[in-house]
Amino acid sequence: MKILVTNDDGIYSPGLSCLAKCAAEYGEVIVMAPDVEQSSMGQAITSAKPITYKKSPIHFEGMEAYRVSGTPADCVALGIHLFDDIDLVLSGINIGSNLGNSAWHSGTLSAARQAVLFGIRGIALSVSVGEDEPDFEALEPFVKAALQDTVKEHEMELLNINFPRQPEGDIVWTCQSIRHYDGKVIQQQDPMGRDHYWFTVFPIEEVEEGTDRWAVKNGKTSITPMILDLTNKKILEGKRS
Repeated sequence: MKILVTNDDGIYSPGLSCLAKCAAEYGEVIVMAPDVEQSSMGQAITSAKPITYKKSPIHFEGMEAYRVSGTPADCVALGIHLFDDIDLVLSGINIGSNLGNSAWHSGTLSAARQAVLFGIRGIALSVSVGEDEPDFEALEPFVKAALQDTVKEHEMELLNINFPRQPEGDIVWTCQSIRHYDGKVIQQQDPMGRDHYWFTVFPIEEVEEGTDRWAVKNGKTSITPMILDLTNKKILEGKRS
């Protein structure tokens, strides 16, 4: 199996190294990640200027690894173009969860989704954070367990996996939480008195049991199968009847 590993945190992220190491148990791994952090870029692609890539400035043992001057989706598209017969794209491990409505803007999940757009399976992996960065050495066994449950499930084209900060070992299959988020814009000032703005995306409603947010809140690893089709089939069928 040939596996392309990418992320949106950038080539230097410890989560990328952890995922590449775990993925190597399943075959040949090629790493192509953004040269700078590209969090919350969603499905953005670079269309107004060329994309370039160079060898990674850090070493990935036994793997080809490159940094790309583009978005997570660019990394996937370029990797699939450059390397033949990619069987699977893994994206992550993102430092920060990608639960509920964050699926719309997550660069991590969008990289996996970009793979599916090219006809290749995509799996996104993220971990919740607190005041400190995740302990990826401690997380590694849980990553391996999640991959063991999913890498060979070929009928599942797009998966979104989220780990709590301190997993308890349980893996649960969940649906995406669709409760409302605040979506507020907060205005502040920099030291020079200039206005700047923060867009907030925190959930404002309680979690629903059986969802990705519920699983992670309860210390469980969440795996959510997703699809590309955004069609509201209920309305469509009503209009056609």
